[in-house]
Amino acid sequence: MRQSPRVFSVTNQKGGVGKTTTAVNLGAALAEKGRRVLIIDLDPQGNASTGLGILSESRVRSTYDFLLGDTDEESSIQKTGIRNLWIVPATVDLSSADVELMSNDRRSHLLKDEITGPRVAAFQFDYILIDCPPALNILTVNALVASHSVIVPLQSEFYALEGLSQLMLSLREVRDTANPGLGIEGIVLTMYDKRNNLSRQVEEDARENLGDLVFQTVVPRNVRLSEAPSFAVPVLTYDTGSTGSQAYRDLAQEVLDRERRS
Repeated sequence: MRQSPRVFSVTNQKGGVGKTTTAVNLGAALAEKGRRVLIIDLDPQGNASTGLGILSESRVRSTYDFLLGDTDEESSIQKTGIRNLWIVPATVDLSSADVELMSNDRRSHLLKDEITGPRVAAFQFDYILIDCPPALNILTVNALVASHSVIVPLQSEFYALEGLSQLMLSLREVRDTANPGLGIEGIVLTMYDKRNNLSRQVEEDARENLGDLVFQTVVPRNVRLSEAPSFAVPVLTYDTGSTGSQAYRDLAQEVLDRERRS
């Protein structure tokens, strides 16, 4: 068993590419495989929190408190209804983080400080997945500084690879200034329709240009994946036999296999 959790940022500066879907369902799939997983909802919209059944009124302590070090004894880390899966939920308080944290000398390292601190260590997590907002702001920078590597959902659509180049530049900047060990765990193609020529072309271009960085698993367009958040559960719970569920189980296995080889 590892001494400290493996930390992944699930990030892409483009919205609507499946970041939250990937964070929630990959987390659930790793938990299903017996790993202890924490999801940190770093998006002020709080969709990961909603998708895991954490009601707004239950978010007394949130990611904003977590960033500031949970100044009282009540932890921001909440158990979800999924075995082995915890979450730090988000509230709209995060929207003001850019302004309110500006005067903090360690504003880019707050998340790392908390993740590596004793409160998190007590849970003995195997994995921490950070669901990032669709912007390179102070929240995303905190996530990248705190992470070992990033998982990048890439929507199977036109211009997908162009947006990826901007993300690569951002990763390089964080590597140069604050986290030299930051790597790319993998790029996962999402919303994939094998009947669609464009999806197949995007996959071909991604594999040709990025090689082994692209996970073998592709996440299909799947009605069950879209429906699951409205029932406040991962798709693995909502419809365990769906193609979306199987895709995230396969992705979790790839993550585990890549770690064993590293």
